[in-house]
Amino acid sequence: MTPAARSHCLSLCRVALLVLTFAIGSGLFRNSATLAGAEQHAPGTPAFTILVYHRFGAAASNEMTIRTSTFRSQLEYLKAHHYPVVPLRDVIAYLRGKGPQPPASAVVITADDGHRSVRTDMLPLVKEFGVPVTLFIYPSAISNASYAMTWADLDGLRATRLFDVESHTYWHPNFKIERRRLAPEPFRELSTKQLCRARTVLGEKTGRAPDLVAWPFGIYDEEVAGIAQQCGYVAAFTLGARPVVSGGNMMALPRYLVTDGAVGKRFAALLPPEPK
Repeated sequence: MTPAARSHCLSLCRVALLVLTFAIGSGLFRNSATLAGAEQHAPGTPAFTILVYHRFGAAASNEMTIRTSTFRSQLEYLKAHHYPVVPLRDVIAYLRGKGPQPPASAVVITADDGHRSVRTDMLPLVKEFGVPVTLFIYPSAISNASYAMTWADLDGLRATRLFDVESHTYWHPNFKIERRRLAPEPFRELSTKQLCRARTVLGEKTGRAPDLVAWPFGIYDEEVAGIAQQCGYVAAFTLGARPVVSGGNMMALPRYLVTDGAVGKRFAALLPPEPK
């Protein structure tokens, strides 16, 4: 990895972690912190945990990397405690009234960015445990950035039938910064390009245009969410330490950010009640 690429990759990691921990901005812009508590649910209401990973390695070299051994221990915990790991698409179908309710205490695994460690480190464990994974990819990096997978890598992952590929915009912009930097019309043009072009490129490369998008850094606003819907997305994901429940904002569904410290009780705290 070149120094420039490494710096870019690590800056994305640090900002994403800060988004989870602190509220970013005010007004139209929203993220997990500003929405916390907005989707409280009554006891007995179906609730699902969506986990988000970024990269894996032998050591936790930065905030967004978890050790492969930690990931194994988390999968072992899910298996030992009988948590059903289900495809994200099943949860979305249920929330949209287009599919059956997933099993109680269902967990979803997602991974953002398309880092090459998804293929080298995550894939073997996903195959060993037989769990489905949804990848949120920004296609400008694929086969270009030194830290990213190639299109051939993604083809190999999809061939296992355990990986689904969805959108993370075209090149992972920070919409808050871009809103501040650009006049309204250029901002709308940039947002449209980021969302629609990602669908087009991923559709051409994978054979299916994605209809789910994960907001870069968890940041979105109402206008951007509307543009995403116009581009053909039916659901979008931010960050937030809470489960997904029926009746929430489909363009801002929360996910739990998983770090290397999420082991034992800390990992259990991210999960729904144990299946009965």
